[in-house]
Amino acid sequence: MRQLIEAFLNYISVERGLARNTIISYQEDLNFYINYLAGHKVEAISGSTRNDVMDFMMDQKERGLSANSISRRLAAIKAFYRFLVRERILKTDPTSLMEAPKLWKKIPEVLSVDEVEQLISRPDISNRQGMRDRAILEVMYATGMRASEVVNLKLNNLNLEIGFARCIGKGDKERIIPLGKKAKSALETYLRKSRPSFAKKKEADALFLSRLGKKISRQGLWKIIKKYARLAGIKKEIRPHILRHSFATHLLEHGADLRSVQEMLGHSDISTTQIYTHVNKDRLKAIHKAFHPRP
Repeated sequence: MRQLIEAFLNYISVERGLARNTIISYQEDLNFYINYLAGHKVEAISGSTRNDVMDFMMDQKERGLSANSISRRLAAIKAFYRFLVRERILKTDPTSLMEAPKLWKKIPEVLSVDEVEQLISRPDISNRQGMRDRAILEVMYATGMRASEVVNLKLNNLNLEIGFARCIGKGDKERIIPLGKKAKSALETYLRKSRPSFAKKKEADALFLSRLGKKISRQGLWKIIKKYARLAGIKKEIRPHILRHSFATHLLEHGADLRSVQEMLGHSDISTTQIYTHVNKDRLKAIHKAFHPRP
């Protein structure tokens, strides 16, 4: 079964061009599944049935997995079975009529505009690290990029003359996002005064570099956000995507249309973007409750 998983992972990597993180998630989910099958005396994937899949999903629920995690594991299993049928390893797909569990979309934590201003103003731009960190925070809030997209930015992804960044998102999909004046200015300062001192090799092409001259990691990026959130006195739970969520919410609050926000975020399905309209509605309810004479 592990050889079949390797063949499937190679297929989604080479032929479908899925992102590395997605492939790793598929691999982990499928390993959980085949370990479950092995523990229940199912020695070959051809011997698995719809009941085995359903029992596995129930087992995951009893172990306390969230509906989102269970749904993701089922998606991986369904994709795996479709691949096996396509390759004629199996004649039928036991998951063909199975649906994912109903999901409650969790409304993301967002910062207020004032909190974003406090966060971005915290780096000390009198030194090279502060210039870099200010540029990172400005870019994240100006573009709504994912943390993984920001750390993978290259110098040639920028066009500061016209103020755009070229971003490679999930599934290697490319999108062009406006930077805005403040992000553009912070990048120009970083590139002119700070980045040359980080670059150990002239051929380094990553935009944001660590003190070792290498591409900054996602963990390093998370530490930067948490550091300045603490300095800004922000008490909310801080995650790498909090500026992405704030970007989308603030755009919609100020009248941006959903389709434009969807395009800038790189969502393939507009229903994913619609979660930010719920943030708006909750905010309006809170304001109504706080200030209406008859709440």
